[in-house]
Amino acid sequence: MPLQSTRGGASAKAFGFTAGGPVIDFDFLLVAGGGGAGAGSQGGGGAGGFRTSFPGGTKITLRGVNTVTVGSGGGAAGTPTGATPGNNSSVGITSSTGGGRGSFNGSAVAEPGGSGGGGNYDPSARTGASGNAGAYSPPEGNNGGNGGSFPPFSGGGGGGASANGDSASSASGANGGNGSSTSISGSPVTYAGGGAGGADASRGGGNGSGGSGGGGPGGGNNGTPGTENTGGGGGGGNNTPNASSTGGTGGSGIVVLRCPGPLGPLVTVTPGTNTKTTSPAPDGSATICTFTVSGTIKIG
Repeated sequence: MPLQSTRGGASAKAFGFTAGGPVIDFDFLLVAGGGGAGAGSQGGGGAGGFRTSFPGGTKITLRGVNTVTVGSGGGAAGTPTGATPGNNSSVGITSSTGGGRGSFNGSAVAEPGGSGGGGNYDPSARTGASGNAGAYSPPEGNNGGNGGSFPPFSGGGGGGASANGDSASSASGANGGNGSSTSISGSPVTYAGGGAGGADASRGGGNGSGGSGGGGPGGGNNGTPGTENTGGGGGGGNNTPNASSTGGTGGSGIVVLRCPGPLGPLVTVTPGTNTKTTSPAPDGSATICTFTVSGTIKIG
């Protein structure tokens, strides 16, 4: 990763002093948008890719004006778009991968992503998709679970940042994989949980629950969307006695950048819906830049 720095916190560049203008090393959190889910007893959406340097990892180095992209969540089956993957989040050339869509429409297979989407009951689309599509180390996510055999009608859970999605083994939809927690914003928050698989309500099947970290539960009728700004995968829809439901859409991602508090005056974030705050830290304070929508961060 060319923009990642291995310099220690005491270096001159880490504190913003270079002949070519200020340069700052930031800890980062990049969570991509979660994947959309299948409808009618099908697969949950995979969580958006989860990548962070905090605490103690390799930082990214920024100078001048830098584009920050917050990935949107994927669309869901049963809607005009059908199930679609989530979108990448990035700062400069450093990025995390959108979550994979859950399987839908019987033969539409789950797709890989930051975390993979869950499979469904159809033999041609039963296998959950792989995670860590960016091939990062440590990995940005995990695999989706397999769908249940036919019958019963049941979908696998989408993968999450810290665990694979469960595979369906009964009429109940499977749980999504759990997300991962970080305190980069000053307090622990869990992101990037996988969406649950749907089930066949007409057969009395229960619903899976989404993984911790914003993954949507499988619905009694419609699947539940992944939580916004967590990268949670959408929950799979259930079959009702006479019709198929819609799946849940994926939750949008988030980007958080953290630097030493004394460097805060050098940093500007746009647009105004994004924030720059000061948070307690072991060295006295830290500047926390939180992006819930795409924008820019300017150094100097």
